[in-house]
Amino acid sequence: MPLEKLKNLMTDRMSQLEEQGAMKGPEPVITRIKPASGRKGPRLFVRGDRRDYIKMNSNSYLGLSLDKEVIRAGAETAEKFGAGPGSVRFINGTFRPHAELEKRLALFHGREAAILFSSAYAAVCGVVSSLISEETAVLSDALNHNSIINAVKLSKPKEKRIYEHLDMASMEAHIKELKGTCRRILVVSDGVFSMRGDYPDLRKMASIARKHDSAFEEGVITMIDDSHGIGAYGKTGRGTCEVTGEYGIDVIISTLGKALGVNGGYAVSDAKVVEYLREVAPFYIYSNPVTPGEAGAALKSLEILQSGRGRKMLSYLAEIADHFREGLVNMGYETIEGTHPVVPLMTRDTKKTTGLTAYLKKRGILATGLKYPVVPHGDECIRFQVNCSHTRHDVDYVLKVLGEYKKM
Repeated sequence: MPLEKLKNLMTDRMSQLEEQGAMKGPEPVITRIKPASGRKGPRLFVRGDRRDYIKMNSNSYLGLSLDKEVIRAGAETAEKFGAGPGSVRFINGTFRPHAELEKRLALFHGREAAILFSSAYAAVCGVVSSLISEETAVLSDALNHNSIINAVKLSKPKEKRIYEHLDMASMEAHIKELKGTCRRILVVSDGVFSMRGDYPDLRKMASIARKHDSAFEEGVITMIDDSHGIGAYGKTGRGTCEVTGEYGIDVIISTLGKALGVNGGYAVSDAKVVEYLREVAPFYIYSNPVTPGEAGAALKSLEILQSGRGRKMLSYLAEIADHFREGLVNMGYETIEGTHPVVPLMTRDTKKTTGLTAYLKKRGILATGLKYPVVPHGDECIRFQVNCSHTRHDVDYVLKVLGEYKKM
C-alpha cells in the first residue's frame, strides 16, 4: 500500500519521541465525574481504572466547566438555535449569542470591539498572521506558547527576533537595532506563561513600545495571549493587565476554554482592527465559529465572573493557590514565586519528573509532568493547576502525598 513507506517513517519518528521523553502515549478517557461531596471536590474516573482522581491539571480555574448554571445556559441556547452554526460567520453563521458575546467581551475588557474564533489557537494564528506584513519585524518572548511560534512561522515576517524571557531590556535592545530596517514592529508575548505561572511587566512593555513608536512608519504594536490570565487572577478576573495595572496593550487574545469553562477563543482591540480582522483573518473567515450553545454558556460564565459570586470565587482561588504554594515551600520544594494558580514544582530532572508524576497517580492525583523538549533541560517540573473546585481538604491531601514522597 502507498502508506507503508510513510508509516515506517512515522514509526521511526515516534520512537525518537519516546527516547526523548516527549511521547504522550494513549490518552486517558474520562468516563465519569463524581460531584463534590462533603469535604471533597469533584472526582474523575478514567477508563480501565476503578480509582477516583483529584484533577490537579485542569485549566478550568473557576470550576465553571461543571457549573450547573453554565451547563443549563448552554443547553437552553442550543435548544433555541441548534447544535451547531451550520456555516462560517459571513455565510449566515452568525447567531444572536455570538454577537451578544462579542459585545459583552469588549465591554468586559474596556475595548471597542471583540471577535470570536473557534479556539484560542485559531485566534492567535488568525490575528498574528493578519497583523504581519512583509515589512514587519516580530519580537517574541523566548518561552512563548506554541501557537505564537507557529503563527509567526505562518506569517513569514521580514524578521523574527527572540528576546530573553520577561526581559524588557532585551526587548528594547532589539527594537533599537531594528530602527531603519522595517516599517512595523509587533511585540507578542504570553500574558501568563502556562508552564510556569509567571508573566511580563506589561507597564514596561507598553512604555517601551510608546517610546519608540515614532521611529517606525507603521508603529510598534503590542499583543498578548492572556488565555491563562483572564478569569484566573486579578481582583475582577481581568488577568495580566489588571495585575500589572497596564490597560494599554493594543491587542489582547484569550480563550473561553479555560477559566470561563467552555470552548473557543477571542481577541479584543479597537473597532477598526476588529473590522479588519473580520475581512482578512483566514482562521475566522474559513472556519465555523463556536456553537450557539457554547456562546450561550460563555455568556453565563462571563456574567458569573462579573458578579459578587465571581469575586468570591477569585478571592478563594487566590487564597487556595497561595496555601498550596506556601505548603510546597515549607516542605522544601522549589517553586516559582507568583500569584497565579499555576504552581510549578521544579524537579529540574526528567527521571524525577517521571517518578513523581507516577507516584501522584498511584495516590489518586492527576498532575502534568513537563520534561525536555517541552521545557528546556533543567526546567523540568510538575505543573499543578489549582482551581475553585478544589477544597482545602483536597489541597491538603495533595500536600500530604508530596510530603510522604519527599521522605522516601
